Amino acid sequence: MDISFLQIDLSGISTIFEQFIAVFNPITDFHRSFVTDLAFIMIIGAIVTLAFFKIKQPLIIGYLFAGMLLGPLSPLWSWLIPPVGIPDVMKGVGILTDLSALNLFSEIGVILLLFVIGIEFPYAKIKSIGKMAIGVGTVGLFMTLGVIFYAATVLGLNSMDSLFIAAALSISSTAVIVKILEEMGRIKRESTILVLGILIVEDIIAVILISSLQSIALVGTVSIESVLIVIIVAIGMIAGTFTLGTRLITPLIDRVAATEHREILLLSVLGVCFGYALLANLVGLSVAIGAFLAGVLVAESKSSEVSKLLASPIKDMFVAIFFISVGALMDVSQLQNYIILAIALIAIAIGMKFGGNIIGSIIFRQKRGKAIRSAFTLAAPRGEFSIVIIKTGVDIGAVSTFLFPLIGVISIVTAFITPFMVRASDKVIPIFEKKNV
Repeated sequence: MDISFLQIDLSGISTIFEQFIAVFNPITDFHRSFVTDLAFIMIIGAIVTLAFFKIKQPLIIGYLFAGMLLGPLSPLWSWLIPPVGIPDVMKGVGILTDLSALNLFSEIGVILLLFVIGIEFPYAKIKSIGKMAIGVGTVGLFMTLGVIFYAATVLGLNSMDSLFIAAALSISSTAVIVKILEEMGRIKRESTILVLGILIVEDIIAVILISSLQSIALVGTVSIESVLIVIIVAIGMIAGTFTLGTRLITPLIDRVAATEHREILLLSVLGVCFGYALLANLVGLSVAIGAFLAGVLVAESKSSEVSKLLASPIKDMFVAIFFISVGALMDVSQLQNYIILAIALIAIAIGMKFGGNIIGSIIFRQKRGKAIRSAFTLAAPRGEFSIVIIKTGVDIGAVSTFLFPLIGVISIVTAFITPFMVRASDKVIPIFEKKNV
């Protein structure tokens, strides 16, 4: 039986299809634009986070998972759309392409997140934990750094890789911790004040570490002058905030609030937020530190609650973009190549961060319950500064390139673990309190 009539010449159809696609090149270009990326973020992000809300998991985990699904490094799209036979113009549809723009918007998310949290903590609260936060935070960080450096060399990493990964894993993620505590309704607890104080101290140390590591990688020695400059600048900015800032900026905010015009008040407090973030960046500090201090200034005003309500919706949007873009940057397709190393480093980092903060709390005579709760909260998450430290090393050619996806995987896994660590403290503290009776 002759079945040749059933055979179809696909070459003609392929040519027609390619011509059809060429006509709509502007559309495919549009698919590669930031607007389309933002649409994918909002749609997929909403679906995924709703699913995580239904199974009673923190939304931040949903954001990270959504980013992993959307990112250009995700294997999802190659599974759904086999590459064979797909024209070049169709490849990459549904994948985030403008990550540089997303990174800019994600940085706005971090700034707004720390700003709104700063509004929760006026000067009196911060002053009560200042010395304690510096002591506990410094002890916990450098104990973790030393042990991870030794462990990384034992696991086979060279000295420079070990140094950078140790620095990255010794710093807890401010954005992750603050978001999770906010979602769990724990942001106003007494122990949270200590946690936030420690996080600010760690952010300052992180800036010093980045400068020092660059110096070591490029020159071979640590620049003592640069370290001292960062410390002096940080102290100067914090002192200036609590002296000149509270006398000049806070009364100005109250005058704006007296107009009873919410739009003007919103623009004013956002101007303070981003102005302070810019100032911190110009003097070589983290924008997160500047945003937090701006929030503290607003907290001293009479309109702090109104300012928080106005800024919160904007903050929620940009924070979502931040965490989704972090997830999008993770190369999970190569996970099998470094899964054992990642698990080992996660276990060591969590154990040492917990132990280091407990030891620091004992040295500085912190209350047992508060010490345990803060240690559990700070133990797991690694995030924005961890990624920045490793990216700095990769950019200057000081470390192996595989460390970037490695730190990405570690950041995501530890973000998943953090809510469970926070809840675990609720079960552990009563046990110690009973023993203490």
